[in-house]
Amino acid sequence: MKQGAPCWVRLALHLDRFPSMACPLPSVLYSPKTMSRKKAFLLLLLAFSTGTLLLRQSAHLGWFPKSPSFSCAPLLSLRPKHTAVAFLKTHKTASSTMQNLLFRFAERHNLTVALPHHAYGHQFCYPRNFSTRFVHPHTLPPRIIASHLRFNREELRRLMPNDTVYVTILREPVAMFESLFSYYNQYCPAFKRVPNGSMEVFLDNPHSYYRPHEKYAMYARNTMVHDLGGDPEHSPGDPTYLPEFIRQVESIFSLVMLAEYFDESLVLLRRLLAWDLEDILYVKLNMRSPESKVNVTSARLAAQIRAWNALDAHLYDHFNATFWRKLNDVGRDCVQKEVHALHQACERLAHHCFRGQPQMRPAMQIKNKELRPWQPSAKVDIVGYDLPGSGPPLDEQCLKLVMPEVQYSQYLLRKQSLRNRRRATPHRPLPPRGLLRPPRHSPLKGA
Repeated sequence: MKQGAPCWVRLALHLDRFPSMACPLPSVLYSPKTMSRKKAFLLLLLAFSTGTLLLRQSAHLGWFPKSPSFSCAPLLSLRPKHTAVAFLKTHKTASSTMQNLLFRFAERHNLTVALPHHAYGHQFCYPRNFSTRFVHPHTLPPRIIASHLRFNREELRRLMPNDTVYVTILREPVAMFESLFSYYNQYCPAFKRVPNGSMEVFLDNPHSYYRPHEKYAMYARNTMVHDLGGDPEHSPGDPTYLPEFIRQVESIFSLVMLAEYFDESLVLLRRLLAWDLEDILYVKLNMRSPESKVNVTSARLAAQIRAWNALDAHLYDHFNATFWRKLNDVGRDCVQKEVHALHQACERLAHHCFRGQPQMRPAMQIKNKELRPWQPSAKVDIVGYDLPGSGPPLDEQCLKLVMPEVQYSQYLLRKQSLRNRRRATPHRPLPPRGLLRPPRHSPLKGA
């Protein structure tokens, strides 16, 4: 029911439980001069019946939270939602969770998502510089792009509309390098050369194992700078290179999120794009099992990681500082209120989809194959989710909420291709729509 509906209608719909909506019945309902009791009774009965029907029709969305009214400026409701977003999906930075959020937003608002051509799997020919020719023609013109690519400003400007907002995410370099080292230990030659796969041995003498121009070398050093289109091999001692690179990043990206403060980042994103609370709900995706992680507790080891990834470290430190300035501009108390509201909404969604808190499971224990995350190697266990009573019929929104990157990318490509063909041949019968099976040999991925 819209806010502008007559107050007596809202009363009949039992919305008077909310103090902010309470109001007296208009005189038209009880004045003998203006209307008989019989007519007033019929109007109330009609309003009540209509409200009951609307409530019943929306019962299946009872778990879906409404955006709370915050007292903090700016008032988001005064602006329409911004729907043109280019998200630079960096590696091992919670970016798979963010990508899933954007994919679901695009589906809810019927937006076209730019996706890679079949030949490139689910990434835009990474680690090559992005080119528009990597984009599948059935996903043009897009409003959203969120798959892995190496940033190329001019090519993205050719692809995306002029009002596109650019967003990316960074992660503290020590935690990020540990994740990269374990996740890509069977793909990155620099990591494979290390005796016993020891990160400590690698960092004691990284140049003994690292070759800057070989395949997958970008996972071994300054990966964030590489993903942003910079030179990961540039000397950190150059006093001009990194400041200029940071200025370029700041001139392009309206928001640089931080993985360590993901919820606070979503609050800033919601405000930037004038989105609703329901647009930023999520569960964590593409996570390693605790057994696949190494806790970096040594100060010496952490210092070695930051020294080896000096460009990434300086990049992160700069945007960490700017991130907190943005939070201060909004107001810490206001941000915490919104974070709290986000936590509550995510809990309600989890209760709806999982009948409680979501339980992470090893991939092979997940009954629904559509929900099994891709495994990079036998040495790393990526966990995912199963939904209660997996198998049709499933709640589509819950299914998409936990769908891994490879399967979701394939599903969207199929969906958009069918839509494209339907426009070209409106009278031709189409095969049934549905989720695609993941490929037997999934291409290398990261998050």
